[in-house]
Amino acid sequence: MVEEYSAIKITIDEASDMAISLYKIDGKLSHLPGYIDFNFKIETTGRCYILKISRPNSDIDYLKYQQELLQYLSIEKARKNVPEPITDIHGNYVSEVRDRKGGLRIVRLLSWIEGRLWSSVNPQKKELLISLGTLAGSLTNDFQGFEHKIAHYKFDWDIAQADWTFEHLQLFSEDDQKLIKPFQVDFEQVKPLLDGLRKAIVHNDVNDYNILVSNDLLNPQTSAIIDYGDALYTPVINDLAIAIAYAIMFKPDALATAILVAEGYHKSFPLQENELSVLYNLVAMRLVIILTKAAINKKIEPDNKYLLISEKPALEALRQWQYIDKNLAYFSFRKACAYSTHPHEHAFFSWVSENTVNLMTIFPGIDFTKVLQPDMCVGSTWLGHEEEYNELQLFNTKLRMLQDQNENSLLAGGYLEPRAVYNTDAYKKEGINGREYRTIHLGVDFWCKSATAIHAPIGGRVICSYDNNNDKDYGPTIIIEHEINNSLTFYSLYGHLSKKSLNIHQAGEKVEQGELVGYVGGTSENGNWPEHLHFQLMLDMLGNKTDFPGVAFPQELDVWKSICPDPNVLFKEPGLNPQPSIHGPDILKLRKNLLGQGLSLSYTSTLNIVQGRGAFLFDEMGRKFLDTVNNVAHVGHEHPAVVKAGQKQMAVLNTNTRYIHKNITDFASELLSTFPPKLCVVHFVNSGSEAVELALRMARIHTGQKDMIAIELAYHGNTQACIDISSYKFDADGGDGIPEHTHIVPIPDAYRGIYQGEKTGSLYARHIQDQINNIASKGRKIAGFIAESIISCGGQIELPENYLSMAYAAVRDAGGLCIADEVQVGFGRMGSVFWGFQLHDVVPDIVTIGKPIGNGHPLAAVVCTKEVAETFNNGMEYFNTFGGNPVSCAIGREVLRVIKQEKLQENALTIGAYLKKGLIDLQKEFPIIGDVRGQGLFLGFELVGKNKSPLPEHANYIANRMKELGVLMSTDGKDNNVMKIKPPLVFSQENADELISQLTIVLAEDVMQEY
Repeated sequence: MVEEYSAIKITIDEASDMAISLYKIDGKLSHLPGYIDFNFKIETTGRCYILKISRPNSDIDYLKYQQELLQYLSIEKARKNVPEPITDIHGNYVSEVRDRKGGLRIVRLLSWIEGRLWSSVNPQKKELLISLGTLAGSLTNDFQGFEHKIAHYKFDWDIAQADWTFEHLQLFSEDDQKLIKPFQVDFEQVKPLLDGLRKAIVHNDVNDYNILVSNDLLNPQTSAIIDYGDALYTPVINDLAIAIAYAIMFKPDALATAILVAEGYHKSFPLQENELSVLYNLVAMRLVIILTKAAINKKIEPDNKYLLISEKPALEALRQWQYIDKNLAYFSFRKACAYSTHPHEHAFFSWVSENTVNLMTIFPGIDFTKVLQPDMCVGSTWLGHEEEYNELQLFNTKLRMLQDQNENSLLAGGYLEPRAVYNTDAYKKEGINGREYRTIHLGVDFWCKSATAIHAPIGGRVICSYDNNNDKDYGPTIIIEHEINNSLTFYSLYGHLSKKSLNIHQAGEKVEQGELVGYVGGTSENGNWPEHLHFQLMLDMLGNKTDFPGVAFPQELDVWKSICPDPNVLFKEPGLNPQPSIHGPDILKLRKNLLGQGLSLSYTSTLNIVQGRGAFLFDEMGRKFLDTVNNVAHVGHEHPAVVKAGQKQMAVLNTNTRYIHKNITDFASELLSTFPPKLCVVHFVNSGSEAVELALRMARIHTGQKDMIAIELAYHGNTQACIDISSYKFDADGGDGIPEHTHIVPIPDAYRGIYQGEKTGSLYARHIQDQINNIASKGRKIAGFIAESIISCGGQIELPENYLSMAYAAVRDAGGLCIADEVQVGFGRMGSVFWGFQLHDVVPDIVTIGKPIGNGHPLAAVVCTKEVAETFNNGMEYFNTFGGNPVSCAIGREVLRVIKQEKLQENALTIGAYLKKGLIDLQKEFPIIGDVRGQGLFLGFELVGKNKSPLPEHANYIANRMKELGVLMSTDGKDNNVMKIKPPLVFSQENADELISQLTIVLAEDVMQEY
């Protein structure tokens, strides 16, 4: 069989001869993949074509049918994105010619449709998937009205005829047979339903090599569907099933992908409910056909690689598809196509509208007059810190206190609440855009004491009485089936019960309304969950036998809230209504109306962040974002020890520094112990900007001069004095330019600055002396020089060797002071040293610190020499209302202790080195990364094109795309082409691996290759 395929294969030379003899076209030919035909692209000076040459003795009538179909679409329907048939020199659309071995070949020439193959497009995001469905649906719509007798033929690739695959099951391994056979069995049940569905001629092969995508890399759209060789008469829904089968390949979330394609298809070609009911199995059977064909072709034509091109991704897609409940898929497709999600949803709500159950029916032993809902949403201040709600005894105590304060209330609620507790790997999946967590609570929790009796609100039949502690730590669960007038069935679930509840009713037994169902379980019986009843309604069991999902992914909320309606539709209890909340879009609108428009937001699509924990931030729906930019949370977002230190002191006293207090001296002592002995006096303030402003006052008072030297692109704060020395601001939009007493030296960027390469420190340092001379030429002297130890906003620039020591020497020789701005780089972030200036073997006269010192609390400081402090004490009182207050000092002292106790400086050193190596490895794979730099956990990498040209658009794309994937990054630098990495110091190796992994994904995407 190998020789047979080789014998019939058409070479480029043969194809070229045919093109010249039949069409008088002489161009450059290249092979294209093809399942049956031999296809070639012809490139000429003015136009491109596709030449299709059949296998020997192919059916000419069938090929003429294909050409007629294309003529119908391109001429009658005027579709511009369909290959147009071109006649040969004799006026024929289909030509016959002999190959070099005498075999009869049928040749056709089509216009070339420009675009990228779907298989080459990366990433394939939501909008693109919808556009695929939309285009496929519009094509199906245009097929309506075209009829041809040849379209009614027997074809292995017709899903409606897929039962031929049953005969070849033995070609697969035992494991693969177990995967495939259930779908074949289901197909036997589905096939009779196909006769009742709409039928028409359809494309029948919308695969990833027949789909073209526009060349717009940022917002690609499906632009054309080509290769009509498989078009036939079949149920229309098969065409969508095929498009979905190929679209879900290589996707981490097959159902989410399928839903988007179906949504787009329905927009162009409205689908019917009975068609959607079989779509799940039809998708599976297309995958089975692909696999069966591949297994057969391995034997027939093993050297024809195109025949096997979809085998591996089809197998992976089918494996993923098997874990999707077919009813859940059906309901999801219904929702995507604007039908009621569950077919019986309206019937259920109609019934409950006329039937109300008193909540006391469930809890006859509890005396309550109203319902009170504890707030357990993400970011709930009642829940408090993670340590509080994860510590079972403390959480139960809070519940008891709330109950004691509201004696006549039943504590209950939680329907559709996004909850922070569901963020472990057990609730995680990889979605279309990174990690997703099942955070949305689908039932109502009744916070009752253990042994509280629970009675049935509605009569029914027990279908589950099972102890989920055996495998899932949910505890005993009972599920009751309710059948109403033989026309409506739904279910109620009772979770977190006591073990003795399992002895009350067995599966199959009837339960009357008001009859005992079980008892609330103790914590030891429920995987250490707090004592409560989880009550949930379901319109479908989705194949579950012993339990049911109690939480859902936010992206699937609209489907799940239909499958699991609000239990309060039964009780109609006002206190149980879901709590109203203001969501991100509403907050954004209010913000725009109420806040100054100069206050910027991160990312194209804004985030509503409501909670922080360690190296992570959480949005309002509980989505978890790895934070690589918020260095303010130095020891981790909401570090429990820091939080407690502030809470404890705030509960006792918070006042100003006109009174003495042990906290301020204790903190001052511990802070100064981290500095060289020369730096021995501290002044506490509230922010880094305030610290720099105070440092400037000190320098000017000490020297009696005003002129300051600063570095190009440096940013030192947001007060006017700080702006006046920050070219990052005064040279940017809205800035007034350089002030009279500010003098800027070039940014010492050895990678892309005015001097490049090693040993550029002295070259850059000469500019310090030049500015000193410039000041002297005006009859003035220098007050000081301010510099960050690594330049942050300028692009994470590491200072060249000896630059800072030479700069300090020149400034001091001229009588000026040296100020180290450590707001961004201090407190152990450098890893090898505690303060950034220690990297350069210098000791400044003044050091400004902020941000990390309070771990998010407004706290900053200025540390200086005794001489500077004495001259600053010139008779004008220095007073700061909040600087150095007892609460701030308690927090600052705790931050220092956490850095030491948790060895976070050492962590910055080891994880920083590990992460930097990972970035350098990425640089080798992706040359768009021109430079990797930084120390410890203060890193950056610069994106450049040819000749080191900056690529700010690519950097902006990375920041926004990484956010979509659940990682927060930001850009900076002169040209905004530098990605900065300055995470909390608790950043772990696992976090670093996650960052590198997601960066690898994004750097491989299409946009990143264009530079």
